[in-house]
Amino acid sequence: MTMQLAADLAVAFVALLHLMFMGLEMLLWNRPAGRRIFGLDQEFARRSAALAANQGLYNGFLAAGLGWGLLDGPDGLYIKGFFLACVIIAGIFGALTVRHSILWIQAVPGVIALALICLAI
Repeated sequence: MTMQLAADLAVAFVALLHLMFMGLEMLLWNRPAGRRIFGLDQEFARRSAALAANQGLYNGFLAAGLGWGLLDGPDGLYIKGFFLACVIIAGIFGALTVRHSILWIQAVPGVIALALICLAI
């Protein structure tokens, strides 16, 4: 496997993660599975559903940006780099303000993908 292929697979993985986050936050937030994943009680989930849907939309934009970079092939290098930087910053911010596990779930995969892109150059 070439380094470029490994980098693109890592970027695709991060994009898929963000599509999953979007689905969880926009579609499952109020459902038992979503409440269990996020550790929410029914009342809090109901009151915060609009905020979660908004957050899910942003995760969808991150996934779309990463997909755009992948579709652009070699010309998408800066696009992928920009959106991975956004993913990493959001993951660090989430870890500092919401839950420490966000660092491992969101930021670390972004760092790995960005490092692979840098190695592939």
